Formats: sequence, C-alpha cells, structure tokens
Amino acid sequence: MNNNARILILGGTGFVGRHVCEQLARLGVYMTVPTRRAANAAQVQSLPRLTVVEADIHDPAQLQQLMHGHDAVVNLVAILHGSAAAFQHAHVQLARTIARACTHAGVRRLVHVSALGAAPEAPSQYLRSKAGGEAVLHSAGLDLTVLRPSVIFGAEDKFMNVFAQLQAVFPVIPLAGAETRFQPVWVGDVAQAVVHCLQDFHTVDQTYELCGPEVFTLAQLVHNAGRWAGVNHGQGRTVFGIPYVLGWLQAALMELAPGQPLMSRDNLRSMKVDNVATEQQPGLQALHIQPASLAGVAPGYLGARGPRSALNRLREAAGRQASR
Repeated sequence: MNNNARILILGGTGFVGRHVCEQLARLGVYMTVPTRRAANAAQVQSLPRLTVVEADIHDPAQLQQLMHGHDAVVNLVAILHGSAAAFQHAHVQLARTIARACTHAGVRRLVHVSALGAAPEAPSQYLRSKAGGEAVLHSAGLDLTVLRPSVIFGAEDKFMNVFAQLQAVFPVIPLAGAETRFQPVWVGDVAQAVVHCLQDFHTVDQTYELCGPEVFTLAQLVHNAGRWAGVNHGQGRTVFGIPYVLGWLQAALMELAPGQPLMSRDNLRSMKVDNVATEQQPGLQALHIQPASLAGVAPGYLGARGPRSALNRLREAAGRQASR
C-alpha cells in the first residue's frame, strides 16, 4: 500500500474506526469516511488526507458511488443491541450491499471486522448475524481478510468505563454471566491489525482472532474496573453472580430504559460461551503485533476519570482559588 492509496472506511467515526483513521493518517494514505451526519465525524475530520462524506452506506446506489476510485475497503460497522431484523440489516444485508458495490466498482480488497465467537450455531443473534455477514463476504470472491476481536477496551470504551461508573453509583454489583471468560483486546492493537492487513497481501483469505494476553471472568473485569478507577478507596465493589433466570429479568428491565441498554437479553445469550481465543485461527502475533495487556492500559484511563481523580481536581481548583 503506497502513499497514494485510497481507503474507504465504513464505520470510521466509531470507537475502533477513529483509531484506524489515526493510524492510516500516519502512513499518509487518502481516506474517505462516509457518515449520515458530518457532525458525527468531528474527531476524525481534521486528519490529513481524510474526506468526510455525508451518505447512507445502506443505500446500494450511494455505496456503489462511494466505492469508485478506492483501492480497498474497511468495514467496521456493527451494532451490539437490537432486534433480529436490526442485526440482519447491520451485519448481513450491509455485507451483501458491500460485496455487490465492490464488484460493481472493481474494488477487490476488503478488510472486515467481525467478532470472536461468530458462528451459525452461536447462542445469540449478534454472533449468528456476524457469522452470516462473514459467509456473504466469503462467497463474493473478494480479496478478503476477516478479523475477529474479543471485547475491545480503550480510553473511550463503553466496557470498562461503564463498569467503573456503575460502581461509583451502586454499593454492590449483582452480575449475570459472572463466570464467563473474556480475553479483552486493546483498541490500538485492533486498529494496527487492520492497517497491517491492508499493507500485507499475504493476509488475504485469512481469519485472525484478535485477543489480548490475559483471560478474565466477567466478575474479575467488573471488579478490576472499579478498583482501577479508585472506587471505594481503590478496593472496588463487591461483585456477585446471579442465576441466569434473574439475569434474564435484569437484562429485560434494562432494555426498557431509554437509550442503549447496559445489558440486553441477547448480550446475555452471547455469554453462554466464553469469549476467548480458540487457537484454531492465527492471532495478533501472526500479524507481528505484541498485544497490550488490560492491566497495563486500563488503569491509566480509568484512574483519570475515577472518583479519586475527581476529588484531586476539586482540591487543585480550591488551591488555585485560595492562592488568588
């Protein structure tokens, strides 16, 4: 991939997408990031050689028009919550639209970010629809690379940050799926994997499992989030597992709350299986990436937002006022 390469990044305004754009910007390539509203692209639109285009990528005609003149496509579009129809629309139908648009525009190279655990027989609609999207793209005859990350953490995540915020409010944390195991991967490593695959044609027709070096139960992740954020004087809150039936009721109630739910029943179904590397597919090391550890990264951004740091900021402000 040379400096004149043109990359179309679908989902470029999202959590992972912003990191992909930043890393590609360092290489000096040209990028196009479509979005329904240009205001959503505020964090990437100032990057060099990046063009923000208002468009509906689910519209076949608009996506075909966007494809022309590009050398490769990165698909990062995903949803975590929704109905069966919503999952099919975001993960399967969009994949079909992308495949057709690539074929129409003569763009063969595609890096597609799926999910660890995606399988036709998976317990959740999310994972089954992710597998459906992969199947559509595999059958399209493109130069395809599939990346399957575990749960992704980073400074702006809605994962460890949410766990820390919950503990700042509640004295104890009842938790469904407490013993489910995860192998969290840093967002910077996922972005680097995308960029590496765009540069290395040997990754075509390969699927990579993107996981960090550590395995945690969900209970351990929640407890560590509170501890690293300084909740309860750095001790974190007590986290205890609850039976699946109670967890199902808890998730059903959360779905009724306005906005995106913290936990849905489909999320709970996903946690019937561990979200760890199967070792049936190559991982980050095969892409020459040494994965960052959660324990080495998360305390840095959780501590900056934790109750203790907030108290320190108040003290600093009071000190400044007293010295005036």
